[in-house]
Amino acid sequence: MGSHRDKPAPASRRARAQLRPEAHAAPRRGGKARLLGRVGVLAALTGITVVLPVSQSALASAGIPLAFATHVALPSTVDALTAVPPSQQAPASLLSAAGATTSFGALSVQRVSRSLERSVLPGCDGVRRPATKNGELPADSLCTLFDGHTQMRADAAVALANLNEAYVAKFGSDMCLASGYRTLAQQYVVKAEKGGLAVTPGTSNHGWGLAVDFCSRETSGARWAWLKENGPLYGFQNPSWAQYGGGGPHEPWHWEFVKGVEEDGSWYG
Repeated sequence: MGSHRDKPAPASRRARAQLRPEAHAAPRRGGKARLLGRVGVLAALTGITVVLPVSQSALASAGIPLAFATHVALPSTVDALTAVPPSQQAPASLLSAAGATTSFGALSVQRVSRSLERSVLPGCDGVRRPATKNGELPADSLCTLFDGHTQMRADAAVALANLNEAYVAKFGSDMCLASGYRTLAQQYVVKAEKGGLAVTPGTSNHGWGLAVDFCSRETSGARWAWLKENGPLYGFQNPSWAQYGGGGPHEPWHWEFVKGVEEDGSWYG
């Protein structure tokens, strides 16, 4: 009998639970973790349902099959926002011609083209008009040269302007001009001043707009050497009669447009 009194009574379920509270705490934590996991999965699924239709729509508008979408690297947001639409790019033919890859390069090409197309003597077409009367050339057959006042026949003027551009590239300034076309009245004035050194009025190549007199600075030193070498390349020549011992007055400053003289001018004057 005494042995049965000393044996402890079995603990109830509630008592056992109180003695081991951690036995119920673990399941509660596991349930919370599972709940958070489910929320994360739902959020991920929600993100996929938002992004995927947009991506599919963009791919479809670009003509890319959906089956190919998993292998396509989509552009980043920065790339997409900074991309230049094809309509704003320069024509491929223009870019390839200049080796340019930007609209700035295309603009540079256009500027160069306009520079090449400009007239060497603005306002002068360089067209030779029929000869009329010496010293009485119509205004439309003459062109004003780069000094702003000296005139020559249009074709001669353009040729001299081309020579002047080469001269500027060499010496950094325009050629200095003393005289060009002379009216009949001006020829009479020159004759009165120079006497036998001047030809008979109405016969001078100045009166045909085919002769030019340079300033004295062009007839010595490096400038004179350059002029003798390059003048003939542009159609101008110091005539033989004007050279030293040439049979006429020594006039190194007097140069003539050879082609015009052969067609319409005089060999002396």
